Amino acid sequence: MPTRAISVDLVVVGSGAAGLSAAVTAAHQGLKVVVVEKADCLGGATAWSGGWMWAPCNPLARAAGITEDTETVRTYLRHELGERFDARKIDAFLAASPAMVEFFHDKTALQFNAGNAIADIHGDTPGAGTGGRSVIAAPFDGRELDIQTLKKLRTTMPETAFLGMPIQAGPDLAAFLNVTRSPRAFLHVAKRVSRHLFDLARHGRAMQLVNGVALTGRLAKSATALGVEMWVSSPAKQLVKEGERVTGVVIGTPEGDVSIRAAKGVVLAAGGFPWDITRRKALFPKTPTGEEHWPLPPSSASGDGLHLGETVGGVVDTSLYSPVAWAPVSLVPYPDGHVGHFPHIIDRAKPGVIGVLKNGRRFVNEASGYYDYVDAMVKAVPEGEEVCSWLVCCHRFQRRYGLGISRPAPLPFKHWIKKGYLKSAKTMEALAVECGIDPQGLKQTVDEYNHHAQLGEDPAFGRGSTPYNRKNGDPANRPNPCVAPLDQGPFYAVKVQPGSFGTFAGLKTNEYAQVLNTANQPIDGLYAAGSDMASIMGGFYPAGGINLGPAMTFGYIAGLHAATQELPDA
Repeated sequence: MPTRAISVDLVVVGSGAAGLSAAVTAAHQGLKVVVVEKADCLGGATAWSGGWMWAPCNPLARAAGITEDTETVRTYLRHELGERFDARKIDAFLAASPAMVEFFHDKTALQFNAGNAIADIHGDTPGAGTGGRSVIAAPFDGRELDIQTLKKLRTTMPETAFLGMPIQAGPDLAAFLNVTRSPRAFLHVAKRVSRHLFDLARHGRAMQLVNGVALTGRLAKSATALGVEMWVSSPAKQLVKEGERVTGVVIGTPEGDVSIRAAKGVVLAAGGFPWDITRRKALFPKTPTGEEHWPLPPSSASGDGLHLGETVGGVVDTSLYSPVAWAPVSLVPYPDGHVGHFPHIIDRAKPGVIGVLKNGRRFVNEASGYYDYVDAMVKAVPEGEEVCSWLVCCHRFQRRYGLGISRPAPLPFKHWIKKGYLKSAKTMEALAVECGIDPQGLKQTVDEYNHHAQLGEDPAFGRGSTPYNRKNGDPANRPNPCVAPLDQGPFYAVKVQPGSFGTFAGLKTNEYAQVLNTANQPIDGLYAAGSDMASIMGGFYPAGGINLGPAMTFGYIAGLHAATQELPDA
């Protein structure tokens, strides 16, 4: 039995982008809100993400002179999603997304920077955008948070940080990659690192926050300013239902169970099920035990929201093209025995690296989307074989860009060879033997690739053929920013396996983010957003930020609907 009971207007389960978006929106409408988080820190998978949000027709783009009709965006999504295009939810997203950006930018501490040069992933699809559809939280100084909230804020994912300091894609990352080549870059990095070391000494953590941790930090500041309570180490254990309405939730806390009555309802935003082995085994392709997968979100994202929804009549939609938001990862061994997961997001697009299977053959345009890389890998590996591939590069590439967690010059990297993470050999054939790849297959593939790469061409897969490809390449490499030969030994390789940014399969909802029952009717008082809600993209990945953009938007919709029973104006 719960040791105590309290009453509020809205309970939000989960403290990532979706949950905090709902909480801040509802609190701004005057509701008393409590956010409960299973982990011992705030931020969920959002804090470990790149932080980009796909938000077409947003006001920052319009202010920069980028205007487009929403029908152009619909055209892109209709072609990308096909029969899984849900017009009602897509229309709700396209109407609410600009309003969401405007609300947070104008009314809260969440300030945005525009991604006006970021293209959609599939540039040859009708309606594809070449920029103006993305936003990201502006860098945030952690000192702006009160000490208690700062202590609860999740730190950046270690594999994507430098000495615990998050680095933002774009000019910030470019400076780190060019630190030995440009005095200006060196000065930028020196300032960033020296300030970070000071912050570590004084605060014990990074304070120059960018990417996903800046997003959660700004949302947490906004929530605190509006009086939202945020509990950590407090998993939701049971939904309370009276008649046909969800009226509250039982929370486990370090002091005992607490029953929270929620006059306006409960929002499930607990991060989906990337760490639910049983559901992974049932839904993921070529995952016979459920263990053949390496998710990037924190382990607290283990399916609690989906399970809670099901207990009161909610239904998990498993009809999506893919149940999982694929991301290629390599496994990083640490001295204490634990294994980290490095996401290969940008290095695949740089000139001078290819991805091959066990047979030594390429299988995909490596410079295309991270989701596309793993989707192609899963399909290409024969049934019964381990699903994996190898990213292969030459010495020049490793020193220029780094491969996985083995950083570029001037940082040392040979300790990763000793740990077995990075394979190395003087010849391609010897490297193939080290990796368990067919030597003749790899040699033939590299020879074929190099023959065309000398001219900056890739007739086999068309690397560098889209704006998205070229954005992630190296503009200094001409004529193709994504293509260069692998011709300078020694050679290196990293094993890449299926991982994910989260899950797409989730609770069925309507355009108001209300959870639907088996009769496709809304369950009164119950909402879902983020990865607890079945992806509006139908299991496809048409653009970077299609997880966080809809998460923020439908969190906003849920918070607004709980308070006003209305959708934002189109």
